[in-house]
Amino acid sequence: MDKAEKKARNLRLTLLDAASHERLWSLRFSRTHMIVAAISSVVAVLVAVFCLIAYTPIRTFIPGYPNAQSRRQAVQNAQRIDSLQTRILQWELYTENLRRVVSGEEPIRLDTLMLGREGSRSVSDARYLAIRDSLLRADVVQEEQFGLTSVRRQHLPIEALAFYTPVKGVVSTEFNQILHPWVDITAPVGSTVMAVLDGTVVYTDWAQDSGYTLVLQHGNDLLSIYKHNQKLLHKTGDAVKAGTPVAMLASSSSLTKGDHLHFELWYKGTAVDPVRYIKF
Repeated sequence: MDKAEKKARNLRLTLLDAASHERLWSLRFSRTHMIVAAISSVVAVLVAVFCLIAYTPIRTFIPGYPNAQSRRQAVQNAQRIDSLQTRILQWELYTENLRRVVSGEEPIRLDTLMLGREGSRSVSDARYLAIRDSLLRADVVQEEQFGLTSVRRQHLPIEALAFYTPVKGVVSTEFNQILHPWVDITAPVGSTVMAVLDGTVVYTDWAQDSGYTLVLQHGNDLLSIYKHNQKLLHKTGDAVKAGTPVAMLASSSSLTKGDHLHFELWYKGTAVDPVRYIKF
């Protein structure tokens, strides 16, 4: 028998009765079949181990894998860091004003300062502030083309209005008139974002750090802003009713701040604390 015939020959695995030598079970296979069966068995075992670890609580026993307690601690640490950053910004503002007063310069006007939004720019950049003021004026003029005068017909005090909750969640970062003129509402990924009042969509946009943004103009000189969305359900010019869905909340994998709604409420051109009027 030559070498080619030896490679092509089949093998047999047989079970025999020890006393009678009766054949109980027999399996014929070649070397190729044996190699394929071995590889398939190894792959099946690896897939089973992966699924067992990935989709069962066993993964929490892996060293370094975060459990529920560590994730809760991470959220608390993030909130502490945000509070520390706010405190540092307050001290920087105080130090800058103190330096200006000592040197005889004009102090920073707190009513026009928005450090939280434009931290990378100098607080004394008057030219930039003038450009922003011009853009705001242009936005106001553009809003008029959507017929918002009908929305503004009824003038009631803000305390008399019944607001809908924009998203079911917990306020993770509170309102600060100077450094943080909005609230962050932590909510599950994909949560539905609701309109707080009847209004008209006057602005939509997308940015890397804030995801999809939607701005609603309401009556009584009210404006609401919703950021960190992964999907908008309306376009500019659409009229929406209070409590109707307007967007879907994004996840942390798509945004650096992730898993919370950035919500602003403006009344007569001034940012107000939504917690005073809306129950979260």
